[in-house]
Amino acid sequence: MSKKFDAIRTAVIANKIDGIVREMTNTLLRSARSAVINSARDFSCVILTADDELLAAAEGIPVHVFGAQLQAQALRAAHPELREGDAYLDNNPYIGNSHAADHTILVPVFVNGEHLFTAVTKAHQADIGNSIPTTYHAAARDVYEEGALIFPTVKVQSDYENVDDVIRMCRSRIRVPSQWYGDYLASVGAARIAERRLKELVAKYGIETVKKFIRDWLDYSEKMMTKAIEHLPAATLHNTGRHDAFLPYLPNGLEIEASIEIKPEAGLIRVDLTKNGPNVDCGLNLTEATTRAAVFSGIFNAIPTRIPKNSGAFRRVIIDMNEGSAVGKPRFPHSCSVATTNVTDRLINVVGAAFAQLGEPYGVAEGAVGVGVGYAVLSGVDRRTGEDFVNQVCVTANGGPGSAHADGWVTYGVPCVSGLMYRDSVEVDEVKMPILYKYLRLVADTGGAGKFRGGPSFELAYTPKADPITVIYPCDGQVNPSKGVAGGSHGRTAEAWLERTDGSRERLANTATVVLNPGEIIHGFDASGGGYGSPLERDPNLVLEDVVELWETEEHARETYGVELVATENGLTVDEAATSQRRAKAAVG
Repeated sequence: MSKKFDAIRTAVIANKIDGIVREMTNTLLRSARSAVINSARDFSCVILTADDELLAAAEGIPVHVFGAQLQAQALRAAHPELREGDAYLDNNPYIGNSHAADHTILVPVFVNGEHLFTAVTKAHQADIGNSIPTTYHAAARDVYEEGALIFPTVKVQSDYENVDDVIRMCRSRIRVPSQWYGDYLASVGAARIAERRLKELVAKYGIETVKKFIRDWLDYSEKMMTKAIEHLPAATLHNTGRHDAFLPYLPNGLEIEASIEIKPEAGLIRVDLTKNGPNVDCGLNLTEATTRAAVFSGIFNAIPTRIPKNSGAFRRVIIDMNEGSAVGKPRFPHSCSVATTNVTDRLINVVGAAFAQLGEPYGVAEGAVGVGVGYAVLSGVDRRTGEDFVNQVCVTANGGPGSAHADGWVTYGVPCVSGLMYRDSVEVDEVKMPILYKYLRLVADTGGAGKFRGGPSFELAYTPKADPITVIYPCDGQVNPSKGVAGGSHGRTAEAWLERTDGSRERLANTATVVLNPGEIIHGFDASGGGYGSPLERDPNLVLEDVVELWETEEHARETYGVELVATENGLTVDEAATSQRRAKAAVG
């Protein structure tokens, strides 16, 4: 076989493997039991190489997939003699997983007795046996108080049969065990689909051709990343962010700091996180996987180049971090219960926004943070069945960051998912849980203003249908907004409040556990994304379109964007002379 790089064959096989990941994704989406997986799509599928490099992730959620290779390394260290027919369950945040609520299934794929790939499914669970009924236990001082069952790459199938001891442990400890078991079967099934399809791929192209493809694809991705970095200006960037206070654990919040050295001559980016503080005594510590995922996400967001998201590209980024740091590698037994969001979201923002210091077309503003009321875990008893229920709603929006090219994505979610999760169906949520939504709506004038504005805020409310439900959420962004960059305005902060049966309202803390009684309503107001560039530089016709489409009011268009609109017989239009005059006055005033 020729050693020459075959671009067409490489592209064909890359797309076929990407298609396998998408088939895994479709299998898990359509067969899982819990709404957080089958409606919100809070899961990811990836294919790794036998030597633990990320090969393909398709539309996997960044915080799930950009560190999955660490789990495969832990798998091979614990099980040096992998066998065909094995499957392993891992949720250990100390040796490579994102956080304990992400149950990961790893299946080694063998061809002719040789381990060639590892198929991975990672699904976020609404309950994992925590000491309280939630996937996120922000107040846990350590992993013992957190209470989750931890599985460090434990074998759950041997010769394609379940290891019943492990299954019984999960079913006896996890709330709503039938829901968990359905999700488990869906995850294993998706991984086995990948196993079957990868064997078919190798049978078609031959083992040596596929091995060469793996080398070529990762090397090509590295070259693409190198080229992108070579086009950046040499610079050392520094940026900080701050997570809101979380009483009594973080009375001053948590500062996040990153220094980024861009070395175009070497095709390298070095990110220094070593100045961040030690682990904190609550569940907000990052894991190594989420720290790495946040850095990669921030960089990919900030560089306007299409680069394959795999280990080849990762080779050109060096990340320095401390062990025993809240932003770095955790030290056991510190809790990492909320590692996939909150601080991860802030770190993604810090890295992505730092590149805006280079000027257009680089960098992004900060995306909205806050896993609030619209991302809460709900639990209680459903009188329709007489059974307990636990599920996370994912019905909110959270505005995305403005960039040098586009406005922020409306249904961004939070930075760690970057718009790749789905929003729940109201009707499905009301069928699966005994709740009733009162309203869900976008709010005008809330996106961080800019040449390209941030995505707007979203507000929502729901109430129990008949019996009390417990609502638990670990929000951020009520104090420190998502920042605008390059002259753009900051986004709006989040809010939450409880409406009593008498109509009185109580403002809720950013992180709360609330027992919601019948007749009471919980309200949430999302944060929004920051803007990129001066609002006075926004195309007046875009401002007009925003007003017509109700994203902005006429008053906000005039006062913030300096755009004067006049009514004509054909509708609103831009008064160009008045706009130029207002903007010139605002620029010097």
